[in-house]
Amino acid sequence: MLSRDYRDIMGGALLILVGLAFSGYAFANYELGSINRMGPGMFPVALGIILAGFGIMQAVPAFFRPGVMPEIRIWTPIFVLSGVAAFALMVRPLGLLPAVIAVVVISSLAELKIRPVSLIILTGSLCLMSWLIFSVGLGLPIPMFRWPF
Repeated sequence: MLSRDYRDIMGGALLILVGLAFSGYAFANYELGSINRMGPGMFPVALGIILAGFGIMQAVPAFFRPGVMPEIRIWTPIFVLSGVAAFALMVRPLGLLPAVIAVVVISSLAELKIRPVSLIILTGSLCLMSWLIFSVGLGLPIPMFRWPF
């Protein structure tokens, strides 16, 4: 047991840093405008400030509660990054749906306990949503299946 919840403190600090960095960049490079005539920098500055506010809301209470030492597993990010890499390598030669199936199956190996039924439901629903969004909704010319052999 740790004296403070350092995981939430670090997560909140990261949100604060990213929010302030985006706000600072947008403030320095884009015109803000006014409330009645918003410029291109108004929205990113506001979102950066909101993100920093969420970071403060996460980090401050973590100073006053005890935390537990998180279990660090090196295989989790390796499987997730391998899934993203498999998607990137498969989407052009094989199509969108096999790439989605690959990213879901490979990334699911990051969990300690794999549930086959929920994995099948997740894979099917993500394939359906990707077809509906990219092919039907947006009309993008992304092939769903491609047989390269």
